[in-house]
Amino acid sequence: MRSSYDAVVVGGGHNALVASAYLARAGRSVLLLERLPAPGGATVSTRPFPGVDARLSRYSYLVSLLPRKIVRDLDLDFRVRTRTVSSYTPTVRDGHPTGLLVGGGEARTRASFARLTGDDREYTAWRDFYALTAHVASRVFPTLTEPLPTKAELRHRVDDETAWRTLFEEPLGRAIEARFADDLVRGVVLTDALIGTFADAHDPSLRQNRCFLYHVIGGGTGDWNVPVGGMGALARALVDTARAAGADLRTGHEVTRVETDGRRAEVTYRTEDGEGTVGARHVLVGASPQELAQLTGAAPPPPAEGAQLKVNMLLERLPRLRDPDIDPREAFAGTFHIGEGYEALALAHGEAAAGGPPSAPPSEIYCHSLTDPTILGQDLVDRGCHTLTLFGLHTPARLFTDATNDALRAALLAGSLAQLDQHLAEPIADCLATDADGNPCVEAKTPLDLQRDLRLPGGNIFHGDLAFPYDDQGEPGPAGRWGVETPHANVHLCGAGALRGGGVSGIPGHNAAMAVLGG
Repeated sequence: MRSSYDAVVVGGGHNALVASAYLARAGRSVLLLERLPAPGGATVSTRPFPGVDARLSRYSYLVSLLPRKIVRDLDLDFRVRTRTVSSYTPTVRDGHPTGLLVGGGEARTRASFARLTGDDREYTAWRDFYALTAHVASRVFPTLTEPLPTKAELRHRVDDETAWRTLFEEPLGRAIEARFADDLVRGVVLTDALIGTFADAHDPSLRQNRCFLYHVIGGGTGDWNVPVGGMGALARALVDTARAAGADLRTGHEVTRVETDGRRAEVTYRTEDGEGTVGARHVLVGASPQELAQLTGAAPPPPAEGAQLKVNMLLERLPRLRDPDIDPREAFAGTFHIGEGYEALALAHGEAAAGGPPSAPPSEIYCHSLTDPTILGQDLVDRGCHTLTLFGLHTPARLFTDATNDALRAALLAGSLAQLDQHLAEPIADCLATDADGNPCVEAKTPLDLQRDLRLPGGNIFHGDLAFPYDDQGEPGPAGRWGVETPHANVHLCGAGALRGGGVSGIPGHNAAMAVLGG
């Protein structure tokens, strides 16, 4: 290892790898230091079940926010596939199992709405609302890899006062309740505002609006796609690209201190063999703002709180559904909403806010292997096995302690699967595959687990509350041109905690590299 580099990158998540690849391809000397045995962070794929050839996206799962620009700029060997079904939401109406299918063409979606609600009014409201979000997506998404706009500039770019007020100024619950009458439809809309975010539909902070915005603008369309080969394929492509460009990627190196005078920096790291120090002109930090504060000795930012339960499963077969009008292969190919009616989400939020776990945990599921079976070994494919990914809502980090984490994880997993069972013609437990030790192929991760595994503050998958993608303090100065600034001129955030960070996007990595390169 050399004694000094143009840039030292702290952390090896996908954003840090994006930054490293851009800088190395621009001819800069780059050293990336990652404390874990392999790079990738939350975008790794693993074989979590002993003796089972299933490579699951362990922490993250779908791709929407990764710009094609980054894939093209870096010549990444990475592909995604579209899902034929956007979502299916099972319910019971007049004593009969039914559900709402979104996807399979406009005519089929319209018919599904009519079957659920009895007429076209909810479908028309749905179509009009998502035309509004599509307009915003087409205007806002391209700005995420441009210099940071002011609030006024982005508002002008959106050029629709109704859309601006709906998404940027008023609690999302107001628009949902004004536009939709059906409780189930209202809940399906609201869920995108609650992924990893503990908030009520009418939260005056608008954290739910910010989360919703990032979930509907991806790619300029809001589509959520399946990464071919699992999310780890993105990490592998980025590692290959960065190394081919000359970046020095070191794993098992934990950064413990960053000292800088604004022009030169010294980065101290620890390995199993001892400590070392390396110099740098620039330091890019893919870790959280909390971690950055600890590394530089600064006052920490406000505490962050995650609010999700992540569950990975392998099934011997897809379960049969109570709804006779839907094929499980369609229902699970999209997002399968469970217990996510509007009032049910409000009840779950209220229970968690009062200090207890939701009595009926809301969650959503999808099956990666229906769209991309390459994550499974051929034997599993031949047997008809499939993966399921469950993402639970309204399980804030405040509920979990070292003493209660294991028991609460087990209780929430059992409660979430019980909610699913209400819509199945057979228990999901009967469909689970078993590993080499005879144990069911199911694992669950709480916010506390994510904090321990990945050092996500409070288990927050976004490193903190998401922010609207504009500068709210007036015209951005030189340090804030890309939204990656820190109090130190030569230290930049390149992870999810940067403004316009969050999700599997690579955007903060791109923007931090542009800040260094003077773009």
